[in-house]
Amino acid sequence: MTERVVGIGAGAKELATEDMILNIGPQHPSTHGVLRLRLTLDGERISAAEPIVGYMHRGAEKLFEVRDYRQIIVLANRHDWLSAFANELGVVLAVERMLGMEVPVRAVWARTLLAELNRVLNHLMFLGSYPLELGAITPVFYAFNEREELQAVMEEISGGRMHYMFNRVGGLKEELPAGWLSRVEHAVAAVRRRLPDIEELIVGNEIFRARTVGVGRVDRETIMQYGVSGPIARASGVDFDLRRDEPYLAYGELPVKVVTEVAGDCNARFRVLLGQVKQSLTLADACVERLRDLPPGPINQRLPKVLKVPEGHTYAWTENPLGINGYYLVSRGEKTPWRLKLRSASYNNVQVLREILPGHLVADMVAILGSMFFVVGDIDK
Repeated sequence: MTERVVGIGAGAKELATEDMILNIGPQHPSTHGVLRLRLTLDGERISAAEPIVGYMHRGAEKLFEVRDYRQIIVLANRHDWLSAFANELGVVLAVERMLGMEVPVRAVWARTLLAELNRVLNHLMFLGSYPLELGAITPVFYAFNEREELQAVMEEISGGRMHYMFNRVGGLKEELPAGWLSRVEHAVAAVRRRLPDIEELIVGNEIFRARTVGVGRVDRETIMQYGVSGPIARASGVDFDLRRDEPYLAYGELPVKVVTEVAGDCNARFRVLLGQVKQSLTLADACVERLRDLPPGPINQRLPKVLKVPEGHTYAWTENPLGINGYYLVSRGEKTPWRLKLRSASYNNVQVLREILPGHLVADMVAILGSMFFVVGDIDK
């Protein structure tokens, strides 16, 4: 119950105030996407928060059921529009497992390389845009400059800047272009060389630290209860990464170092993201070296004109840039899946806001929201 007290005069010792309900959003897609937050405010302090999703729901999972397995890839790579290549991987891995198909070694290593380049592209976007939301405009220019280095090689191999459509059931679309590995090596070296500029500009900045240290703290137990994964979970001390703990592709042969922090605040989440960029650049170099050592060979498997998956079901999950993506595939032996359920990382990462935001000032909400590293299309599939 809320009691409103009025007209009691200037000598009153206590005043009862009425809580205010504030709707943040739904915002335009050109910002973070159409997300709505329903906040209950006590003055300038948040007392309750409810994330309301569904404003970008496109029915992708139902569309999967009327597309064949080649057509699904073009839909699946779009929900997290910063991680298109990683999104494609889960679909093709699930289908290949159902088919019992062995992918050529060359395709396995090329997929691993492209997945790590895509991870760096994703993280650089957030490393540049997060300080922008706190009032620092310069870092985004640095981050986008480094993104362009990697975008060039990704565009060269696939023809796309965002939606690569380079994965195929059984491998990749086509062979790597001549000299492409050298250009990847040069781009990775350029990003690694200039990354300290971004780090120096942001991490030690006293204004950035004042806005992020101790703000938006979330403990390990809450992370586990909400199923939060990826950089956000690792910033709260959850030492789990599928690339190391349940390897897929070529990760079992690579020295995957899991970057973790224990503070669980906005600053820790940013530092985990920065550390993962460095780690992914190291893994990309290892993949380039291995691809150079591999003898010439096929990059994909020859498929029939009509691809039918045997009856059964499987679950494939991958360590996407924003966290764990899971694909539950059920087949009735037809050329289309009977059911393909997508478990995306951003959905869980946003739900935990109801635990983080209460107790903070409205001014801190933007800092917390930006540090959760979500894509709204990844929430509403």
